[in-house]
Amino acid sequence: MCGIAGFINLQDRNLAIEKLLQALHHRGPDKQSHYSHDALSLVHTRLAIQDIQHGHQPLHYQHYTIILNGQIYNHLALRKEYLRDFPFQTSSDTETLLAMYIQFDKDLFQYLDGMFAFAILDRNKNSLFLARDRAGKKPLYYYKKNDRFAFASELNALKAILPLTLHHEAIKSLLRCGFFFKEHTPYHEVYELNAGHYLSLDLTSLALQKKSYFDLLEVYHQPKLELSLPDAMALTDQTLQTAVKNRLMSSELEVGAFLSGGIDSNLIVALAAQEQSRLKTFTVKFPGEYDETSLAKLTAARYRTEHTEIEIAMDVEQDLEKILLNYGEPFLDSSAIPSYYVAKEAKKHVTVVLNGDGADELFAGYRRYVPLTKRWIEWARTFAFLTAILPKPHHKKSKYNYFYRLLAMSSKQGLDFYTSATVDAFNDSYTFPLNAIDDQLDGFIHQVQGDPHLSALDKMLYLDFNLLLFGDLLVKMDIATMAHALEARSPFLSRDMLRLSAQLPDHYKIKGTATKFILRQLAKQYLPLELINQPKRGFEIPLKSWLNHELKTKMHAYLEGTPKVSDYVAPSFIQNLLQRKVPISDEKRAKMLWSLLATEIWLQHN
Repeated sequence: MCGIAGFINLQDRNLAIEKLLQALHHRGPDKQSHYSHDALSLVHTRLAIQDIQHGHQPLHYQHYTIILNGQIYNHLALRKEYLRDFPFQTSSDTETLLAMYIQFDKDLFQYLDGMFAFAILDRNKNSLFLARDRAGKKPLYYYKKNDRFAFASELNALKAILPLTLHHEAIKSLLRCGFFFKEHTPYHEVYELNAGHYLSLDLTSLALQKKSYFDLLEVYHQPKLELSLPDAMALTDQTLQTAVKNRLMSSELEVGAFLSGGIDSNLIVALAAQEQSRLKTFTVKFPGEYDETSLAKLTAARYRTEHTEIEIAMDVEQDLEKILLNYGEPFLDSSAIPSYYVAKEAKKHVTVVLNGDGADELFAGYRRYVPLTKRWIEWARTFAFLTAILPKPHHKKSKYNYFYRLLAMSSKQGLDFYTSATVDAFNDSYTFPLNAIDDQLDGFIHQVQGDPHLSALDKMLYLDFNLLLFGDLLVKMDIATMAHALEARSPFLSRDMLRLSAQLPDHYKIKGTATKFILRQLAKQYLPLELINQPKRGFEIPLKSWLNHELKTKMHAYLEGTPKVSDYVAPSFIQNLLQRKVPISDEKRAKMLWSLLATEIWLQHN
């Protein structure tokens, strides 16, 4: 994992290179390099994990030059099957990727299993080719205006070399939705390359072409696998084992694993421990509502891992700005805070970790998926009017909160339905006028919801894969880990796991009220029974307590008066929210205040 960047037609080339190397140094502290050809410059900062001695970048072959952020996990198999005659000079996956591009051009993606964002310069064609992995695990942003073009792994890197202006509609949409929609960013002329897409740039004319090479929707449209439960479990087991093994082998450094109390990370650890003796595992313990260390110990003991419990004392008041400003954009997911500390502590022990990212969005791990398979939404719609008279729920994990939110979202459509089912921050409390970006997002959601070939569960899973996972969860993990030069690998997001998950029928994902049914059944073969039926938990943080105590003074300092965020949310509403004059639950108040605070911090430092 590394940092990549490049630009064309910037006036002070040397200064721009220096600024990019500095901005991306934390992503690649082991080596910093650059290469220029005519008006184009390429920048690479390396976190050395594979072919440590020879895998330096930029890598050159004939008239090609490549820079890569990420890993191609099946690169050795690709060499053996397709590239036997290629004159390799290194054992790095970067050289394998370049050879595959030379061999297959834009058709190479069907062969790749990995997380990646890369750029390839073809000096003969005077063209630049950029691409991103299927899930969008590795970030890639680009800027295009007039005769200038630039790209980078992080927005902060582009900000360091370009005069960027705020995109107010995008920021309004973020506050409403909790994430940026697909290619949109908080800046004009700056875009995020979508997952499963590539971009071709003619360096002479600066003509730009974008194209999708992978859309999970095409897999969802295929007939579901007709397998018995034992056969489906065996196929899931085999596919996950391969993904775990490849992610262990693609490293010259020791690979560890995050271990929580949930089945996703525990399954990963169980399979990894069979491939790597004395696997290092990490469980975190921090102030919050739930302690998972006792559950994690059960798996650690069964597989005799080298287990470390990391007790984290979060100095959130001191570190808040530093953590949030790493993102280069307003980031509204409060679990960014513990994620930062977890990665910081894990880096003291290893440079590469496995995690369970993606399992919930592929195999239906959230409680909100259950009503979709039971047609409870239709039932709840009849009683949705009750939300106007029922008391507001104050406990996030209570059955009453689940019931209330089901009623609240049942009467909604499109964007309102999706945000009510997921982020549920400003819904029913503050009305944002629809802008052009919201309209695009609403149209996308309606298009998916109206697809006659998808079940209700497939629709929500596909939306979550494209919106919540892409726009929030993968962003959080990338920034949190790379802030400390820690590489996180996600077996559930392998090429074959993506396809398998979309081809499994609904009843292997939701069974009764059980989420992730097939993974829970598979877990019975590997894990202690106490772990099997544990509910889904993210990082549990005491957000309400923070905003009422540790962060209260800071929150009021940022939000009282006429803060910058009042350009997007009425200042009277912000002040009423601070003074508890808005009739909402404590949970909802905390979500909205956090969103406003995180946005205000970014605006004041932008």
